[in-house]
Amino acid sequence: MTGLAQLTRHRLFWPIVALFVLLLASTLKHHTFIEVTIRDGHLYGGPIDILRRSSILLLVALGMTLVIATRGIDLSVGAVMAIAGAVTLSQIADSPDPGSLTTVALAMATGLAVCLVIGVFNGFLVAVLGIQPIIATLVLMTAGRGIAMLITGGQITTVTSAPYKALASGFWLGLPIAALIAGFFFAVVAVVTRRTALGVLIESVGINPVASRLAGVRARTIIWTVYVLCALFACIAGFLQSSNIMAADSNNAGLFIELDAILAVVIGGTSLAGGKFSLTGTLVGVLVITTLTLSITVIGIPVNAVSLFKALVVIVVCLLQSPVVQHKLRARRRKAAPVPVEVPA
Repeated sequence: MTGLAQLTRHRLFWPIVALFVLLLASTLKHHTFIEVTIRDGHLYGGPIDILRRSSILLLVALGMTLVIATRGIDLSVGAVMAIAGAVTLSQIADSPDPGSLTTVALAMATGLAVCLVIGVFNGFLVAVLGIQPIIATLVLMTAGRGIAMLITGGQITTVTSAPYKALASGFWLGLPIAALIAGFFFAVVAVVTRRTALGVLIESVGINPVASRLAGVRARTIIWTVYVLCALFACIAGFLQSSNIMAADSNNAGLFIELDAILAVVIGGTSLAGGKFSLTGTLVGVLVITTLTLSITVIGIPVNAVSLFKALVVIVVCLLQSPVVQHKLRARRRKAAPVPVEVPA
């Protein structure tokens, strides 16, 4: 097998190709798209904008990857984001000093505690009661936004707080703080899952939960843990999103982000059947979806065709990753290859 054939069989080959095609199309449309400039000591440009916009989806997709690796799914991440923003901004708004760093830290701690309770609840329904993950998390997907609206009184809560706003719009060492936060958690999860036994345990539970339990793996604890982690990352994503607009919009915060997160995980090569997972693949999937969303605007796709264009690109990438499609392509290449002719001596 040639080196090129081996390369095309890699699960990340086509997603990376799609990413480069999107970047190339945007650059051809606007030549300054990939330029990075420095203003006031901060980096600006298309690539930096992609990193900043990817931060929220990357956090959600991180937790979704771990959940999917255990044969699960979490549809409540968008609602968790809405609750995180509602709790945090409501507490900041009710404070006599919204601009205080202490006020912001306490409000975020409260929001984090509430979201961790939600993660524990999801894990309890799935790991202890044995409810199907899609049903268990569907409960909070629908009820969560109602909870967020109760917290905000059905209104869009807006605040003015410089420390909280810095989460989404601030810079550190020239890079967006939001991208640094997402990158930090990505690195932590990558180290913990690949340098400790946790990653192997998660994959073993996803491949065969019964066999792993018989082998001494605490499958219930592992499943419970990934749902708590998923809620944790969704909570942090909720902080970043509400910080970006400095408002808690219970109806629209994190709306349909669970679908983008699942798509990012699938594009990255992680199977919905559980087992082996790839955090690097999830990162590539997130970059593809974010770049696609940004490129649609840059290229000039009509607004009413955005969803269709996005769906077509995702479908093409997923089809090219399909084992059946790859097998047929390899078979066609073998048929098209010239047959060597033996020349008699």
